[in-house]
Parts: sequence; structure tokens; C-alpha cells
Amino acid sequence: MFNKHDITRNTCQLTGAQARQGYDWWWHSFTGYDAETGEARPFFIEFFLCNPASGKSEPVFGQLPENRAGGVKPSYLMVKAGSWGTDAAQLHRFFGWGNIHVDMGCPFSIEAGDCRMGETFTEGSVCVSNEDSAAHPEWMCQAGEMSWKLSISKKTAFNVGYGAGKLFRRLQLFEMFWHAEGMATEYQGHVIWNGRRYVVRPEDCFGYADKNWGKDFTSPWVWLSSCNLTSELTGKRLEDSVFDIGGGRPK
Repeated sequence: MFNKHDITRNTCQLTGAQARQGYDWWWHSFTGYDAETGEARPFFIEFFLCNPASGKSEPVFGQLPENRAGGVKPSYLMVKAGSWGTDAAQLHRFFGWGNIHVDMGCPFSIEAGDCRMGETFTEGSVCVSNEDSAAHPEWMCQAGEMSWKLSISKKTAFNVGYGAGKLFRRLQLFEMFWHAEGMATEYQGHVIWNGRRYVVRPEDCFGYADKNWGKDFTSPWVWLSSCNLTSELTGKRLEDSVFDIGGGRPK
């Protein structure tokens, strides 16, 4: 088990007030291809940290009736994995702060169980049975199984400007921050989705990676991105083009 003092001291953006009410998440989305049929399938992976100052050795679920009544806030690392399309599902796995290692050095890393993520890699597994999904609505997920091992190469970044600059981050002036370090990202490796193997290739994974953090969520939130664009004039793919649209009402 990791030392809790070391963990909470190195909790990424979650310092000051955000350690008591705050979140920090890293998002990855990409396309994989069935190793047997070649069918394309979109996947997503997210590492979501929240409220380390309230952390315990086991995850704390704020949605439970007794915790809601007592004003207890959620506190955990949630590893989200899933897929869109046919047989779509989002799968969640939770870790308490006593079992999470966060290193915000260079390079940074997050590790809990067999789930790991850094600037250039991620691997892990999430498995939720039908029985557990039905018995635990606080897990906020469906049933299924996904494992993955991927390298990450972020090719194009989108800098949102002074709003996510060092001074604004230190003063925590916004309720929500966003930085798209990998609006065009190349992934390589494999995903096992409900028993089927999918190959992920740099040249056609059309990947995206970003990071959000803060003390509250903006609503509404609109997000649209693509690095797989084709010219209507020539019919050819635009190799070096990408767009990213994110909007809401952060306070």
C-alpha cells in the first residue's frame, strides 16, 4: 500500500481548496480495429481523481444515501473505459486514496492496481459483472470487460491561453480548467473488448487526449473534435488538419 501522505502531497492540480472539493481527469479517445474482421470501433479511457483530502483506504461514494445525508463527498480514483456504437458501455473501476500513487514529476504517472497512465503510455483493465452493475448504482456504469495496453504520442496541442496559465491555476480563479495537449494523438497497441481483440495503429486511430480539472463542472458543456478530415474540393484526407471545439459556462 502506498503512503497516504506522499499521495496527497503530489495530487496534481488538487491542492488548497481543490483538495477538499476538486477533480482532475485525463481523457483519451481513439479507434481500434477488430483483429479478425477489421471492423472499426471507437474507444475511450479516462483517469478521474477527486477530493483527496477526504480520501480513505477504500473509495468513498458520495451518491450513497447515508453519505448524501451526512454531506460526505466522493473521494477516489475512477478508471473509466468503454466504447460507443453497437454493444456500447461505460465501465468504471474505483480505487481509494490509500491505493493510488500519483507522481507529478517529469514524466508524471498515475498508478493503481494494474491501471497505469503517463504522458506516453496507458494500460489497465476494468471488469464489471451484470450482478455488480445492478447492485451498485453508485458505480454509474454498465456491465462488460475491457483491458488495454497502449503507447501515446501527442502530435498537436491546443493552448487555451492565459485562462489555463500558471497564475490562474495557482489562484484557482476558474471553477473548471481545460487543456488539450493531444488534440491529434497517435496511439499504438491493443484493446480487448468483451473477449475480442482490437488493434490500435498510429496511422488510423484518429486519437484525441485532453485534461480537465477544477472544483465544479460547467453546464452546458459542448465538445467536438476530429483529426480525420477530408477535403470537399479534392476528396483527399487533410493529413495535418485537426479541429477542437469546447464550450460551456465556467465561472
